[in-house]
Amino acid sequence: MSTLSRRQLLIFFGGSAGAAVLGDKLLTGLSSVAEATTTPLSFTPVRLPHPLPIYQTQPSFLPTGIGQGQVVAASSSPNLTSYNVIDDVIVPPEYERYIIVSWGDRVFPNSDDYVGYNCDYTGFIPLGRTLDEGYLWVNHEYVSFPFSGFAPEAPADVQALTTSFPTVIGRSLPTTRNIEVEGEFLYNLGGSIIRVSRRNSARRYTVVRGDNRNRRIHGLSGLGINRERTDSYNTVTSWGSLSHQQGDQNYLIGTGPAATQVFPLSADGLGNRIIGTAYNCSGGTTPWGTILTAEENFQGGSAFFVGVTEAVQPNGTQTGYINGTTGQTFGLVGEKYGWMVEIDPANPNFRPRKHSWLGRFRHENIAIRAEARKRLVAYMGDDRRGGHTWKFVSTNVVTSPTSKANSDLWERGTLYVARYNPDGTGEWIPLLLDTPTNPISPSVLSSVEFAALGTAQTNGRLPLPRRNGVAGQTVDGGAFNCDRTNEATALPNYQNRTLRDFYTSQGAVLCDAFLAANLAGGTPTARPEDLEVHPVTREVFIAYTDGAPGGDGYPDSRIFQVAKLSTAVDATQQSGGLYKIIEDSADGTGLTFRWQRFAQGGEAGSDDGAGFANVDNLVFDNQANVWGVTDMSTSTHNGFNVGAAGNPTTINHISTGNISSFTGVFGNNWLFFIPTSGNNAGKVMPFAYGPVRCEMTGPTFVGDTLIISVQHPGEDCPINDGTVLSRSIEMLALDGTLFNQTRTVPRGSSWPSNIQGQPQGVPRPSVIGIQRRNPINGRFV
Repeated sequence: MSTLSRRQLLIFFGGSAGAAVLGDKLLTGLSSVAEATTTPLSFTPVRLPHPLPIYQTQPSFLPTGIGQGQVVAASSSPNLTSYNVIDDVIVPPEYERYIIVSWGDRVFPNSDDYVGYNCDYTGFIPLGRTLDEGYLWVNHEYVSFPFSGFAPEAPADVQALTTSFPTVIGRSLPTTRNIEVEGEFLYNLGGSIIRVSRRNSARRYTVVRGDNRNRRIHGLSGLGINRERTDSYNTVTSWGSLSHQQGDQNYLIGTGPAATQVFPLSADGLGNRIIGTAYNCSGGTTPWGTILTAEENFQGGSAFFVGVTEAVQPNGTQTGYINGTTGQTFGLVGEKYGWMVEIDPANPNFRPRKHSWLGRFRHENIAIRAEARKRLVAYMGDDRRGGHTWKFVSTNVVTSPTSKANSDLWERGTLYVARYNPDGTGEWIPLLLDTPTNPISPSVLSSVEFAALGTAQTNGRLPLPRRNGVAGQTVDGGAFNCDRTNEATALPNYQNRTLRDFYTSQGAVLCDAFLAANLAGGTPTARPEDLEVHPVTREVFIAYTDGAPGGDGYPDSRIFQVAKLSTAVDATQQSGGLYKIIEDSADGTGLTFRWQRFAQGGEAGSDDGAGFANVDNLVFDNQANVWGVTDMSTSTHNGFNVGAAGNPTTINHISTGNISSFTGVFGNNWLFFIPTSGNNAGKVMPFAYGPVRCEMTGPTFVGDTLIISVQHPGEDCPINDGTVLSRSIEMLALDGTLFNQTRTVPRGSSWPSNIQGQPQGVPRPSVIGIQRRNPINGRFV
C-alpha cells in the first residue's frame, strides 16, 4: 500500500512544501486554498465495493436502492463481504443529481434534429455577467449497443435483441446496414450546442428549447459539398429522406500547414473544406469563449467501421479508403480527421476549424495557458497504447486572454513531443522537418518487463513510418512495426536522419504526428487521457490511463508500469497513474522539464496502489482541488464480461503480465476528489459512482454546480429486464492480503429511465448536474 508523507503530498500538489497551501495568492474565481486547511470534510464519501483508507477514518454512504442508502461507521478493517451495485448516479447524501439533457432530446429549431449519443466533454460559455445562463457544449464520441445491433463491436449475442433507438427517436433504423444506418451513426457523433438556464426556483440548469443558436455540429455537417466533387461521391449528399439527413453547407475548414500543403492534394478534391467532425472525446474551453473538441478514435477498420483511414503517405494524404468503413461510404478522406477542432457556441457565423499545428493523432483533451503578453501554450495527450504527451507553443503572443483574436494564435507555432528520462527530467522535441530522427529502441522501452518476466508484450513494438527502400519495405505509407526481433537490422535505417527524409512537407509531418514523434524520439506513454494546468502553480497534471502495451505501441517501461511483474498477490498493478510535469521555464515555452509520479493505479492494498484504476478526465475546482473520473473497460466492470451471457472474468492475484481484469474489483466507473490542502490532502475521496456499464466523463464546474456526462449506460449488454448477475470476487484488503466479496449487479441498465418512473426503460447517455442540497457560499465542496 502506498504511504506518502505530508511533505511529499504538499510538494506534489503545490510545487513546494511552502506553496502547497498557496497562502493568500488568488486568481480570478479561485478561492483561497489556505481557508481549506482547517475546514472539515463537507460530505460523506460514497462507499464503493473495494476498501479504501478513507473508510478507516471517515463514515461513508452505502447505497441500498434508487435514492436510498445508509451511513456506515468508519472501521479499521473496511472490507465488505457483500456488495449490491445500484443502477444510478450515486452521490453523497448532502448532494442531489438531476438530468439536464439526454440523447434524443428535441431541443433544436428543426424538430428532426436531436441530441447525439454517448455524451462526453462538456463546456459552458456564460451569457452575461453571471453563470445563471449560457451555452452548454456536449461532445458525442461514438455509438454502441443498445443504440443499434449494428453498432461497432456489439457482442454477437445481443445484436438481435431490443435496441433503444426506436423508443428514444420514435422510428426504427433499417433492418440491414446501409447508408442510412451509417449516416445516422455519424450524425450521432460530433457535438451539441444547447442554451441552458438556472433561473428557476430549484436553481437547476434546464434547456432553453428552440433557441435559434441551439444546433448540432456532427460527423456529416457540410455533406452537401460532395455534389461539387468530380468522382463518384458527387451523388452522396444525404443519408435519408428526413430534413436532418440532407447534406448542408455547414462544412469545416483547416488552418496551418496541413490546410495549405496537404488538403489541396486530398482525393476528395474539396481542398480546404472538411465534411464534419466526429469521434469527439474530451476537449477544452478557452478563456475567450470558444470550445476545442478533440477527435479521438477516428481510425476505421473491419470491426470498428465508423471511422476513416489513419495511415497516410509521405505527402500526408491517406493511403486509400478502407473497405466497409464509413470513410469509404461517404468519401471522407482520412487526413481531414483526428484533429483539434475549435467552435464558438455563441456565434453561429464562426465556421468551425481544425487546427493542424496541434497535430493529427487520437486527441483526448487540451489544457491551455493563456497569459497576457506571453505566447499561448497548450498541452495534449494521444490516447492510445504508446501514445505521446504533447505541447504547442504559438509564434505570437496573447494580448488579452479574453480576446476572440486569440483563435488566430493556433495558426502559427510549433508542436512538441515529450521525451521522458528515467532520472525525472525531460525535454520537448519539436516536430519540424529538420528535427533529427532518434527513436528509442524497443529493447530499451521494454527492458523492465523483459528483465522481470523474460519476455515483453508485443516485443516492445515501436511503429515507425513505412517507406519504400527503408528497413526492407517495398511500399510507402502506413506503419512499419519495429520490435525486439528486428530492431538490430531495421532501426539503423531510421536513425541519424531528419524528418525531411520521410515527409514531403511540414503539413505531412503533422498529419502523421504519432509516427513522426516515434521517429523523433518522443516517449511512448501509458494512454494520456487528460492533462490539466494547475490554476496557481501552472504545473501540468496528467492522467495516464493504462500502462499495458498494445497494437499501437509499447509505453516506456522505465517510466510506466506496463504489467504486473511478480506473482506476489499485492504486486504493483498496471492501471495507469497520476503524473505531473513541472516546466523549467516560467512561461512554459522552454524545452526542458521535470516530471513526477504521484499516484499509481491499482487496488489500495497493492504495492504503490492509490485505490483507483484507469484515471481519465481531471478537473480543478475553485479551491484548486483535483477531481478525477475513471475509465475502466466496460468488459471488466464488476468482474463480468459484456453480452447477454454476462460471463465472469478471471481475477487471480498471483497472475503476472497484462492483468486488465483486476479492474473488476472496483465495480462501476466512479468520480473521486483529492484535496490539495488541509488534513485530508492527497487522500482519495470517493464522491460518486455511475450507472451500470457507464463511464462518467467531461466534468465541468460552473459555480457551485458540477456538470458531468454519463456515457454509454448499459453498453454492450441487454437493456435491463431485471436479470441480476452474482459472483464471488477476490480482492485485496488494505494490508495486502486477499479476501472474497459476493458481488451482485444488474446485467444491463435502464438509467435514467429508472429514476423517471420506468424501472426497465431504455438507457440513455445524458448530461447531469450535481449540486449541494444546502448551498454554501457558492462552493461545490
